[in-house]
Amino acid sequence: MVSRAQRTPFGEWWWTVDKLTLAAVGALMLAGVVLSLAASPPVAGRLGLDPFFFVNRHIVYLFVSIGVMLGVSFLTPRQIRRLAIIVFAVSFVLCALTPLLGPEIKGARRWLIVAGVNIQPSEFLKPAFVVVTAWLFAESARRPDMPANACALALLTAVVSLLVWEPDFGQTMLIALIWSALFFMAGMRLIWVAGIAGLSAAGLAAAYYTVPHVALRIRHFLNPGQGDTFNIDIATESFMRGGWFGRGPGEGTVKRILPESHTDFVFAVAGEEFGVALCLVLVGLYAFIVIRSLLRAMRSEDLFARFAAAGLAILFGAQSAINIAVNLRLMPAKGMTLPFISYGGSSMISLALAMGMLLALTRDEPRATLAVTELTPSESAA
Repeated sequence: MVSRAQRTPFGEWWWTVDKLTLAAVGALMLAGVVLSLAASPPVAGRLGLDPFFFVNRHIVYLFVSIGVMLGVSFLTPRQIRRLAIIVFAVSFVLCALTPLLGPEIKGARRWLIVAGVNIQPSEFLKPAFVVVTAWLFAESARRPDMPANACALALLTAVVSLLVWEPDFGQTMLIALIWSALFFMAGMRLIWVAGIAGLSAAGLAAAYYTVPHVALRIRHFLNPGQGDTFNIDIATESFMRGGWFGRGPGEGTVKRILPESHTDFVFAVAGEEFGVALCLVLVGLYAFIVIRSLLRAMRSEDLFARFAAAGLAILFGAQSAINIAVNLRLMPAKGMTLPFISYGGSSMISLALAMGMLLALTRDEPRATLAVTELTPSESAA
């Protein structure tokens, strides 16, 4: 048991960190291992790999992620800001190199191979971008004479340009959404709302008319009869097959025919084998983490901590909602992972980085040192 009187780094962390959010994240990680055992062996078998190839790698990534999340959660807001700037700079450079040096997979270059390991730099760019943008908006509120808003807009333009170059329109939309949310919290004017909405609509129209696979996905979503929608049809049907309580672990059929059942469509596997009940539990965990983090962010008197924590919570919630919506056929396929559930090293470690930052920024203010040190006899008499 850790005493409140102990002034060790671990003691201060233990009594100030949000334990409920930490427990909810731990529950998601545990669910991710269970669903990896359920969804990934058939995929590994189709690729001629060991049945537990993806399970073993998922667990390795999970241990790394836990270390990253807990380590980052010990940092102060100033250290979080410095870490975000470093991560952003490195990720930005790697994102610029990805279209030039990365392998082409399904018509896009989003990965770099470093020491035999596939890395997706845009995953690490997201949380760092959120924190750096939050810092700029906080500085703008503190010192209106600084051109912080213009710098934030330039940052958004540069990041969006890199992501479109890959191309990765799913991450582009997510980045633009988080930036707009932060700008709204910073008190943007209505004219800016109209301008951002117009630019977003123009960008979507340009993508539709210039990028064939984007147009194809949108047309298939609006009119499923126009093309091959086998993957999304099977994914949505899995929830009907599973019912409320599922067909049982290992009894599902979706994972045997979907090529991405362990990544993009792991939520469908959960629906078929464990039922809608487990899916609602997962949705509840995501909602709990987001809502609790937003409430704790609102209590912060530090503008930077408030904006950054809120932005990271929205990032976490938006990515979760997009993946679930795709599985339920509520929006076109985006190729976005379900946080801590889907297989993917870059995604899991970057989300752990984001959650570590969120836990650090929402820690309670440490209490004043208790005056319970040993007293001399004269002091006791006084």
